[in-house]
Amino acid sequence: MPPIEVLENIFWVGAVDWNVRHFHGFTYSTHRGTTYNAYLIVDEKTALIDSVYGPFAEEMIVRISEIIDPSKIDYVVANHVETDHSGAIQEILKLAPQAKVIGTARCKEGLQKHYFGNWDFQVVKTGDEINLGERRLKFIETPMLHWPDSMFTYIEKDALLLPNDAFGQHLATSKRFDDEVDEKILMDEAAKYYANILWLFSSLVIRKIEEIQKLGLKISMIAPSHGIIWRGNPMKIVEAYLRWARGEAGRKILVVYDTMYGSTEKMAKAMVEGITSEGVETVLVRLPVSDRGDIIKELLEAKGILVGSSTINSGVLPDVAPFLEEMKGLRPRNKIAAAFGSYGWGGGAVKIIEESLEKAGMELVAPALTVKWVPDKDEMQKCFEFGKKFAKKVTKTK
Repeated sequence: MPPIEVLENIFWVGAVDWNVRHFHGFTYSTHRGTTYNAYLIVDEKTALIDSVYGPFAEEMIVRISEIIDPSKIDYVVANHVETDHSGAIQEILKLAPQAKVIGTARCKEGLQKHYFGNWDFQVVKTGDEINLGERRLKFIETPMLHWPDSMFTYIEKDALLLPNDAFGQHLATSKRFDDEVDEKILMDEAAKYYANILWLFSSLVIRKIEEIQKLGLKISMIAPSHGIIWRGNPMKIVEAYLRWARGEAGRKILVVYDTMYGSTEKMAKAMVEGITSEGVETVLVRLPVSDRGDIIKELLEAKGILVGSSTINSGVLPDVAPFLEEMKGLRPRNKIAAAFGSYGWGGGAVKIIEESLEKAGMELVAPALTVKWVPDKDEMQKCFEFGKKFAKKVTKTK
């Protein structure tokens, strides 16, 4: 794939990773691959904004070489330390040893610790600028979106925002722009990206967007470091981030469970029937056979969640425990919840579920429903009614 001119004398020179299926170790599934986006700005001075994951360094250098001699690069802007964006900096600096590396103070610390390079480094903070000639690069610190070192780069001449990991998606495609790909797939991957990477920092997301709005920065294009570039309607993704960050969700319920011999599963299915009888959308997932990253994405746009487990060793089943821990880490906003489960001679699972949901900041709106051994006809009806009542609470909750 050749370099692509995003705007006059601004080129995409990144790489497409068609085959990656997990990110951040195995914590986040990437069913559709990803891209590592880097942008070359050719002016009186030449700047490379971010780089690519180390194994793709040669691809990026080949693309740069089709535009200019890489030795002519004057600045390498590192918006973020993480190796999927900084991994090729070493190779660029071998070709352009005179280039100055630009980043925040924490970025400098992180890059030195990762690569032990004795580089010419210029520390920048919010409001600092670098003049390239016709264009000026303005920097905005964005700590914890999603690492402490993160920052955005903005070009006023083009109303172009280069926000690194913000507003991205894991999506491998030969296309580069939002108006060239399927919108449903795009927003689905953007939602999954937010839910798994940025959800925990929602309060910071709101504050940073408000800060940028107060700065009066016009934005006509957003070029993140993963996925496609937003040019058709760049504010669409900004508005989605605000909605997700505020915890706004539709009439949707997520039912998540695991079962040992089928009793908890019977309860879950009866609850789903009760929910749907109220006209409320529901998604049913069994944890061991479902992708956790996909489940978290579903929860992002669900108002309520029901979590169920059989009891084992006075606790939850093994695949339920890490899901509950992740909920405590993400702390989803404005969600209502309840627990259910089956047990034999002794219970314990539903208590653990309720405690975990409360620690995750969710509102428990109904006492847990439990069944001993196998649910009979009357107990199945109770499960159905439980689902109906929970659905009604979802429709009434703002």
